Amino acid sequence: MVIADGILTPSMSVLSAVYGIKTKAGGLHDSYAVLITCLILVGLFALQHIGTHRVGFLFAPIILLWLLSISGVGIYNIIQWNPRVVSALSPYYVYKLFKLTGKDGWTSLGGIVLCITGAEAMFADLGHFSQLSIRIAFTAIIYPSLILAYMGEAAYLSKHKEDLQRSFYRAIPEVVFWPVFIIATLATVVASQAIISATFSIISQCWALKCFPRVKIIHTSNQMHGQIYIPEVNWMLMVFCLLVVIGFRDTDMIANAYGLTVIIVMFVTTCLMFLVIVMVWKRNILAAFIFVTVFGFVELLYLSSCLAKVAKGGWIPLIFSLIVLSVMYIWHYGTLQKQSFESHNRTSLDMLLSLGPSVGINRVRGIGLIYTNVLSGIPPMFSHFVTSFPAFHQVLIFVTFQFLTTPRVSANQRFIVSRIGPAEFRLYRCIVRFGYKDARKDSYAFETDLIETVRVFLQHESDDGDARDSVSEMPVNQHESDRLRDDVSMRVENGSGAGLTRCKRVRFCGVDNSKELEDLEDAREAGLAYMMGNTCVLARETSSFVKKFAINIVYGFLRRNCRSPSTALGVPHTSLIEVGMAYRV
Repeated sequence: MVIADGILTPSMSVLSAVYGIKTKAGGLHDSYAVLITCLILVGLFALQHIGTHRVGFLFAPIILLWLLSISGVGIYNIIQWNPRVVSALSPYYVYKLFKLTGKDGWTSLGGIVLCITGAEAMFADLGHFSQLSIRIAFTAIIYPSLILAYMGEAAYLSKHKEDLQRSFYRAIPEVVFWPVFIIATLATVVASQAIISATFSIISQCWALKCFPRVKIIHTSNQMHGQIYIPEVNWMLMVFCLLVVIGFRDTDMIANAYGLTVIIVMFVTTCLMFLVIVMVWKRNILAAFIFVTVFGFVELLYLSSCLAKVAKGGWIPLIFSLIVLSVMYIWHYGTLQKQSFESHNRTSLDMLLSLGPSVGINRVRGIGLIYTNVLSGIPPMFSHFVTSFPAFHQVLIFVTFQFLTTPRVSANQRFIVSRIGPAEFRLYRCIVRFGYKDARKDSYAFETDLIETVRVFLQHESDDGDARDSVSEMPVNQHESDRLRDDVSMRVENGSGAGLTRCKRVRFCGVDNSKELEDLEDAREAGLAYMMGNTCVLARETSSFVKKFAINIVYGFLRRNCRSPSTALGVPHTSLIEVGMAYRV
């Protein structure tokens, strides 16, 4: 729904601002207003790639000037037209409204909810500002300015009921109309920028959690990590915004969709707060229930009113959200099925080495980085490669990326290195862990850090002369891998390829790894090669029609058209070996 908000907010904000021109140019055709709106939207999305840090210094002055303008206009209208409107601050008039209007008052809630739109996107600013600063800004500046603006507009309408459709712009005094109009247009651009940035942030986190197809994420600022740009999403948002503006042209229908989107976001957030209060904050379940009941009741009133307008434009965010949710679910399901296949079809080290004499496996100079999702055993992709082309590098490092649900992973816990088999095999495993807000390094920096970590691992292993021999068995699977810590112990893997793999953790006294260190440096000078699977995931012939459609059609389409794993991970194509395989899940 927030992604849908990223389409509706720019469309609604810019179109409503541009329609203000018709206040002074009544003969202006709607087509020209739509054209101006489209030009502003194209310019807005075209400037996203430069990053908000380059123009962000203008945002605060524009918004501050905008708030001062509407509050000043509001004060003028209150004094000029109806000073008694200040009594509307009394909650008594809420009761009086519903008593006099009945059902019509309930229906009007769908429009009233537009008065609080934008609050749902404030979470995006938490990455750049503290909670206290946002609370002070909202309480001391934003809220008073909005109240004055709305009271001023109500005071004007009490004397000019015929101007109901264009009350905001008609309430602006003639002498300051054009300056306020320019500031209003600039403010809509800033508001649109905020929700676009929030959309980028959400999609980036979904991608890190394997709930969204691979996209290119560009960090536009070296100082502030949260400022990112996603080209594919940016242009898709622009196309959808233009379609909404050109297709509807009516701010009322877009407003119905906009209001429904915002109130659903707020209501879902309130429901999720129950889990946060109980599971994260460890508070009393009764307090969480009271919180959800109080706020949820108010939001349900607005939501029930907005749902009555589904046929009048409210269906737009519902359909779009359903499509996005389906894409995310199918991608996540296909990814899990692929990982499950690789986990259940991995090969044990003993089985691979037993093939050596029969197939004549040779070792060549250099380091081979094998990218795999398998955390224990040998991935089926590598076994397939060796049996088809019986040679691999002098030093092999099986690399597995883990994107955790924590924001960031500290540098000393980024790499978890372990050994596979005896020392003479020169086989290592490295788990590379990222938080969903961690920036990915370029390939050269990643290679340097990875090899340096392996070298330090071997040095620590060699220098650990005071360690006593200890052997323990530890089950390792996809879920328990997060518990692994970067110690200097050597892990020797054994056991079958299926199910849990038992790892014996062995510490040796005074191990001499000088030859291994020399081989590692020699292999590094010879060069690196990357190997990863290029898999085709297909549903079994006995699968249901729904599963065949989801895996073969939708997931296959997404996999072919999203960014390839090598591009997403920054692997240089000149050093890449791709192994094609077909998985039946």
